[in-house]
Amino acid sequence: MTISNLLPFGVVFVQQEESFSGSLSLEEEKALGGAVLKRRMEFTAGRTCARSALERLGTPVSSLLRGPAREPLWPSGVVGSITHCEGYCAAAVAYQERFAGIGIDAEVNEPLPEGTLELVARPEELERLGRLPAGSLCWDRLLFSIKESVYKTWYPLTKSWLGFEEASVTIDSNQQTFQVDLLIRDYPEILSHLRGRYLVEGRHILTAIVLAGGASSGNLQEPVFRG
Repeated sequence: MTISNLLPFGVVFVQQEESFSGSLSLEEEKALGGAVLKRRMEFTAGRTCARSALERLGTPVSSLLRGPAREPLWPSGVVGSITHCEGYCAAAVAYQERFAGIGIDAEVNEPLPEGTLELVARPEELERLGRLPAGSLCWDRLLFSIKESVYKTWYPLTKSWLGFEEASVTIDSNQQTFQVDLLIRDYPEILSHLRGRYLVEGRHILTAIVLAGGASSGNLQEPVFRG
C-alpha cells in the first residue's frame, strides 16, 4: 500500500521526503516573516508541494498565501490540505465540485511527549487505545494525527475553532480506518460522517479525511479509492 491509497481518484497529491526543496514567491516570503530555519524549510516545501499539486490539477498559482488562522487560501473552487513534519511534506488538492473538504496530516511514528496524550484524548479514547494491539505503531501519535486531519477538514467549512475534546475517534486497526464523532451541537451536515484512513510509511504516520460531495452536489457519492 502506498500513500496515494489514502486518497480517492480526483485528488491530486504531491509529496517530498527527507530532503526538502523548493522556493517561495515574494508574497509567500513576506507572509512567512522571520521564521527560524526549520520552519522556513518546512513552509517552503509545503508551498512548493501545494503549487505543484495545483498545477497538476489545472489551477496553477504563483503564490499560495495564508488566512487569519494561518490556513492556506486555496484558489476559488479548490479544496486542499498541507502537512509537514520532520522528513516529510505533502499537499493534496481537488475540485470543490467533487469533494467538500480534505484534511491530511503526517507525524513521525514515535510516542507523544509525556503528558500530551492526556491533553489530546478523551476518557473513552484512552480506553479504546488500550485495547488496540501492541506493535510498532504508536497509537497515541496516530490519535493526535487523526485529530489534526479532523481540524484541517473542519476549519475551512466552519471558520471556527474545534478543540481536541470536541471530537471522539474510533480506530479500526484491521481496516486501517477511523471514524470521528463530533461532540458539539451545531455544525454543517457534511461533517456528520467523518471517516478516514491511515497508514505507516517508513518512519511516518499519515492520516487523511476526504469529504464526499461538493458545493454543487445534490446527491453525495462516496469517494472511490485507488486501493
